[in-house]
Amino acid sequence: MANLFYTRKRRRAMADINVVPYIDVMLVLLVIFMVVAPMSIPGVVNLPTVGAAAVQQQSPLLITLHADASLEVSVHSNAEQFQQKLGRTQLFDLLKQRQARMPDQPVVIAADKSVQYEAVMSIMDALKNMGIKRVGLLVKSN
Repeated sequence: MANLFYTRKRRRAMADINVVPYIDVMLVLLVIFMVVAPMSIPGVVNLPTVGAAAVQQQSPLLITLHADASLEVSVHSNAEQFQQKLGRTQLFDLLKQRQARMPDQPVVIAADKSVQYEAVMSIMDALKNMGIKRVGLLVKSN
């Protein structure tokens, strides 16, 4: 008789998780984000304008890289005007001489669209290694 009072029913552990409520919550959140996303205003970035830039005192030395990998140097100012094709070593010799006379003269690089980016960057790197502080790139405005 003692066995009758102490008999236990074995309960099985429930291994299933009811995911239906989670799916309902996710669908509601999805609908909320789909409705709110088009209404949000993207951030506005205030860019500086070119009109506020200071006028340059010296005219820049222009280095032009042509599509055939030739280099051309030109200066167009009131004091001097010249334009000549040079090799790479001749160009750097000329730049060293001009840097000694006018250390703050800016140098601008203009490259043909078909010139590889690596060639432009190698010239910029060489100019920076020579100690030229003001190096820029010439671009065409639309």
